Amino acid sequence: MIQSPCVAKCGVNEDDICMGCYRNIDEIVGWSKADNAFKAEVWKQIPARKAALGKGENSQKISRDKWQEVAARLEGDTVEA
Repeated sequence: MIQSPCVAKCGVNEDDICMGCYRNIDEIVGWSKADNAFKAEVWKQIPARKAALGKGENSQKISRDKWQEVAARLEGDTVEA
């Protein structure tokens, strides 16, 4: 099992990237259902994202509505695939 990069400082910037763990909202919402290959790939991308984004700011918390919207979309993607 690959551990989540979450650092409990959640909040996304204007591009829906969490400035705590540097995952995008799709990666955050889909993490629990993702396979290890996907998780390993996300972990590989985090250092470059962190370097590119620097110490950006969280412009907004991930709302429950936004979380549910993304979860529903990801569930739809899984069904269609």
